[in-house]
Amino acid sequence: MKKYNNKANVLGMLLKEHREKLGLSKEEVCRQVQLHGVYIHRVELYRMELGQSIIKDFELIALCEVLKIDYNTEVKKLID
Repeated sequence: MKKYNNKANVLGMLLKEHREKLGLSKEEVCRQVQLHGVYIHRVELYRMELGQSIIKDFELIALCEVLKIDYNTEVKKLID
């Protein structure tokens, strides 16, 4: 697997910051993401937050919706 700065993704900390800011548990985020038709297990979310797991595009869309992350301002600045 390709990595950047020894991380499988560059968005993990952003996900964790927003989840904690909203006061949501990993389990609650996973339940809300399922309402968007995407299944993520809490352990997988944990691995995403640590940068150990790749985030698929459809997972990112659902996570941005649930965690109220603005793709155009917050995500784009991390990936550009």
